[in-house]
Amino acid sequence: MTRTALVMVEGASNCSLFVRAAKHLGFQPIVLSANPARYKYLAAEEIEPLYADTHNLDALIGKCYQLRGIYDISGITSSSELFYAIAAKLCLHFGLPGPNPTSIERCRDKFNQRQLLTEAGISVPAYRQAASAAAIQSSAAEIGLPVIVKPAVGIASSGVRLCRNSDELAEHADYLLGGTYIWPSSPSVLVEEFAQGPHYSIEMMGDQIVGIAAADFGHPPHFVCRKYSYPALLSDEQHKRIAEISLRSLQALGLSWGPKNIDLRWTKLGPVVIEVNPRLGGTPAPQLVQLAYGVDLVTEHLKVVVGRQSDLSTRQSHTAAARVLLPERDGTLDWITGESRAAALPGVAEVKLYVKPGAPIVRKGDSQDRLGYVIVTSPSSIGTEAILDCAVDLIDWSITPFPTPIGQQ
Repeated sequence: MTRTALVMVEGASNCSLFVRAAKHLGFQPIVLSANPARYKYLAAEEIEPLYADTHNLDALIGKCYQLRGIYDISGITSSSELFYAIAAKLCLHFGLPGPNPTSIERCRDKFNQRQLLTEAGISVPAYRQAASAAAIQSSAAEIGLPVIVKPAVGIASSGVRLCRNSDELAEHADYLLGGTYIWPSSPSVLVEEFAQGPHYSIEMMGDQIVGIAAADFGHPPHFVCRKYSYPALLSDEQHKRIAEISLRSLQALGLSWGPKNIDLRWTKLGPVVIEVNPRLGGTPAPQLVQLAYGVDLVTEHLKVVVGRQSDLSTRQSHTAAARVLLPERDGTLDWITGESRAAALPGVAEVKLYVKPGAPIVRKGDSQDRLGYVIVTSPSSIGTEAILDCAVDLIDWSITPFPTPIGQQ
């Protein structure tokens, strides 16, 4: 009897969640990667990733034909936004369920995305596209300082910074265009208005909102999310308007299939769309949604990948929150403690540390800065906040600054 398989092209930090969900649904998970060694953590799931040139569509098609000699491939996807479009192209080639790859690619270009949303009459921050330091300065002058300057194509807040004056603009332009920043595609910079107000993150499947979180990005100039809380405390009117603008955004971008994540801010003029991500929200969003509503977004995503009907009905009504652990300085991590004590607290669902003593800590102002996270849940928001504070207080670390180079002392 031929085994049924679910193929994943590369993966994000939540790849193990996808592997477990695929097994739960009765499929053999197969992870294709250009660098299988980076998935050593999947050994605990008894999965050994296979080599494939994951940036080459023809090579991936050939690899999938090879696999079809052994498996019945029921679905193809990726948990990484970087590879979501090429996975969609594979689905199209093999006649499998999947998103429209053209819509995914248009959406990933944030300048293109802004244009499509603006044409549909959806509120977005004022924006300009720039390809030089001079164009960044002139764009900022047209919009008015402060502005956010970021790559037009990118993920995980990489290269995103609030610039409040001409010096900061020049410094960040040099970082992005001077050879330090590594571009995944041709350099293209987006300069946009700094929309201010509470930040909300919306998880959707198809045209249905599954959950809305309040997100705290801490202090500028960088935008690394420090905390997520489900459900966000919204009035009925706020919830209605967020739902309306979310659905209109999906229609404008042609994103009718599968999971989406939308970030917006509630400004003095109402909801303003910051970004539409054409994929499932990253860690810890899936875990929080499951704790708060009882909906396993990863499993429901894989159901639609293999052509099954998803079940998004709320099974419980709890609160859930996560705190991201961020370093206060660069240097060498001497020690980090308290993980087991925090995990033992009632209401703590998960404590995850990404680093070990001896690791170099070099902050870049993006999600790669994270030392780890803590996830908690309880029936009430007050209880959840109290548990989260207690758990985070139990975790401590020490970072010794790097030695100052001779000549700079």
